[in-house]
Amino acid sequence: MATIGLIGSGHIGSQLARLAVAHGYDVVLSNSRGPETLAGLVAELGPQARAATPAEAAAAGDLVVVTTPLAAEATLPVAELAGKIVIDTNNYYPQRDGHIAELDDESTTVAERLQAILPTSKVVKAFNHIGAAALTTEGQSSGTPGRRALIVAGDDEEARARVAELIDQFGFDPLDIGPLAEGWRIQRDTPGYVHRMDVAQLREALAAARRYRDM
Repeated sequence: MATIGLIGSGHIGSQLARLAVAHGYDVVLSNSRGPETLAGLVAELGPQARAATPAEAAAAGDLVVVTTPLAAEATLPVAELAGKIVIDTNNYYPQRDGHIAELDDESTTVAERLQAILPTSKVVKAFNHIGAAALTTEGQSSGTPGRRALIVAGDDEEARARVAELIDQFGFDPLDIGPLAEGWRIQRDTPGYVHRMDVAQLREALAAARRYRDM
């Protein structure tokens, strides 16, 4: 089974680690404060989990999740992430992240910005429009009527398909919305953001989304 590396092990990261272990993956966790601060979470997750530095988590992961404040993206281990599928769960909140001009004027998206930071990685947007607690409480078997849907976006088709497979394994219907540039449709304050929706409902919400600059 593959290994998932996590750069950031807060609310979303820890929940994704729990899901990964429950579905047979090994996980390598990291944060900005050092591996020793993750001892409790590693003990909870058991022998499939270990703590490491961000560079070590990046190197170990077949898939790597980046779930950090946007300011921390400048410190990402670019070399260790080269060629890898990198799952971006992040959202832009100016009150937390400070104002970022290219996100304020929507000349780019959060995930496109990360792709520019990691030019040799395959960035895929996923898990950014669901609350952390819902990740481990709302998953259902494939084919369940009304199963919650989660988007996947990315510029690499094979990378999107791999992350869509992971979303399905974790209990949600993947909805492929195409390239990273389409990620604006599910950013904060859009109709589909954090609301529980099935595929048909989420598709409608994405179509109804409006850019901040047009509001």
